[in-house]
Amino acid sequence: MVKAGYDVAAIAGQFQTPGRFLGVEPYGNGHINDTFLASFDQDGTPHRFIHQRINHTVFRQPGQVMENISRVTEHQHRRMAAAGVPDSARRALSLVPTRDGKTHFVDAEGNTWRTYHFIEQTRSVDFVESPRIAYEAARAFGEFQSLLTDLPGGRLHETIPDFHHTPKRFQAFQRVLEQDVANRAATARAEIDFVLGHEPVTRVLIDHLEQGLIPERVTHNDTKINNVMLDSTTHQGICVIDLDTVMPGLALYDFGDMVRTSTSPSAEDERDLSKVCLKLDLFEALVQGYLESAGAFLTPAERDLLPFSGKLITLEIGIRFLTDYLAGDVYFKVHRPGHNLDRCRTQFKLVESIEHQESAMQECVRCFSR
Repeated sequence: MVKAGYDVAAIAGQFQTPGRFLGVEPYGNGHINDTFLASFDQDGTPHRFIHQRINHTVFRQPGQVMENISRVTEHQHRRMAAAGVPDSARRALSLVPTRDGKTHFVDAEGNTWRTYHFIEQTRSVDFVESPRIAYEAARAFGEFQSLLTDLPGGRLHETIPDFHHTPKRFQAFQRVLEQDVANRAATARAEIDFVLGHEPVTRVLIDHLEQGLIPERVTHNDTKINNVMLDSTTHQGICVIDLDTVMPGLALYDFGDMVRTSTSPSAEDERDLSKVCLKLDLFEALVQGYLESAGAFLTPAERDLLPFSGKLITLEIGIRFLTDYLAGDVYFKVHRPGHNLDRCRTQFKLVESIEHQESAMQECVRCFSR
């Protein structure tokens, strides 16, 4: 069943998709955009395309999002063509232009739509199944960053301003804590104290950037495992997807979010905190894969901060969950009472696990940097 209200067949007709339209169905499990997989027949040969409606509540300037994506994907393909990379058509997303040559179509209701060529013979996973999968994901994200180190045309648009500006996330937490509009502060005293005790941590990467110790880069900013398509046969990380948050940032933001989402065997909202920990073998796999593809452009300071970045981004997301809990659950979708508090506690337990293993993590980075 196609989501009510969207005539995706008519939308598909606005793009340069070849052949006869056969059908469409919802695709994936994303929580932001509406995604559909459409099938076409061209003289007996099947072709499939991804049609997406951009969530303009989250991305308030869809045109800027699409300008970023167009620049980034075109540059990826240029770089791979120049290097003679085999199978390059599957290694970066390719936009399908509209009938009048634009990157996106705006329907009568003001919805912004885009179309990609579907990448065949791939799969995505929601959980890290093995160190090999962690390695492949990290290598793919590092390769993605590497291809964009020389992106021409000036700075990309910030599709979500201050997305990983941890000090501003801390300030937002302080404001919500002072207001306590949902009268919940008393139920989260330990978590509040945890955040207050970690305030100095929130400034480290921003201070390094402002002091010129680490550079701004083009980054993905949402490096979950399911944003890498894996080859169905070789299980190699083939293509990085979900490019809406590609914008100026720090390489460490991307690596830090990989650590947060890929090194603990527990769910993001796990209530049994004894299950939450950083598994060093998964961290080692991330470091190995990431440095294999990104090591050539990373500075020594960026390498040194790789273990810290995992702690910072995990703390930042925990702060965001706690802020939303104190505000009355106004941003993240919740499915049970105290859901955001459970999420927050999981993040903070992972921060503690990282802190207990930082020396071993640092030695791991040094080992793979030799």
